[in-house]
Amino acid sequence: MTGTIVDVPGVKVGHAQNEEALTGCSVILLDKPSVCGVDVRGSAPGTRETDLLDPLNLVSVVHAICLSGGSAYGLDAATGVMQYLEEKGVGLDVGYGVVPIVPAAVLFDLAVGDHRVRPDRHMGYQAAAAATSEAVSEGNVGAGTGASVGKLNGFANAMKSGLGSASLSLPNGLVIGALVAVNAVGHVMEPKTGEILAGPLDEHREIRDSVDMMLQHAFSPIPPGTNTTIAVVASNAKLTKAEAQKVAQMAHDGLARTIRPIHTMYDGDTIFSVATGEMEAAVDVVGALSADVLAAAVVNAVKAAKEAGGLPAYSSFHN
Repeated sequence: MTGTIVDVPGVKVGHAQNEEALTGCSVILLDKPSVCGVDVRGSAPGTRETDLLDPLNLVSVVHAICLSGGSAYGLDAATGVMQYLEEKGVGLDVGYGVVPIVPAAVLFDLAVGDHRVRPDRHMGYQAAAAATSEAVSEGNVGAGTGASVGKLNGFANAMKSGLGSASLSLPNGLVIGALVAVNAVGHVMEPKTGEILAGPLDEHREIRDSVDMMLQHAFSPIPPGTNTTIAVVASNAKLTKAEAQKVAQMAHDGLARTIRPIHTMYDGDTIFSVATGEMEAAVDVVGALSADVLAAAVVNAVKAAKEAGGLPAYSSFHN
């Protein structure tokens, strides 16, 4: 077992990034069409193909999911994933070829690196082609390449974040995994101890509590276009589309335990939930454990990040 989302049977992950421009995308490829749900809690989301995941709508499975930097521009990366899958003959058979179903979500990383370079169709294709079942790379890779946290004291006092993954395997065969790109306006903490791992820096270059900083202002100090945490939780459970949506809702608890503040007016926090359908499992169990695994993935994302774009990282303070 790798301790990452690829421990879920049938799940592969690939990344592509521009390390100079500090942006990238990550693709979750599925060996077989799988049930998927989504839950958007942030009020400024950038998403693609999420309406079809409503349990009332026709299409019940997806073939891949794309997480990307680049703000709304980054949604183009999903087109490259579709191209890759079409070439493999993978997609919904519509009688005139196949249409790959690739939901996507983006985060805002234009303030880091070169804002003129964004994940595009070519980068999405590269990420899909690179997908493997090997342990997921973490930190400054894929959708986490330009991710940052702690922006309430200005971007110059923010910290670098990244991409993280985690998994949990139960004796009965249930496997749950998570992949997350952490790009929060607030701070990230270790839920078991309350330690702030990364957040806004003060004039002494000490990490501050974001909520305490908010209380010092008579108005909301959250700068637009600086936020959004996007994630995928996956399991080998048999779930309906409605149950997968419920798991996505419950998984947001993992973000609430680790990121403060979360789900603000300037966030686009989005979680996809995939179920590959191999074993019976209670939806409440899958949802509760998905929150735990996602919280662990958030912590891993911050701890694996390296300083970049002039921003220090967790590793800068913990040699």
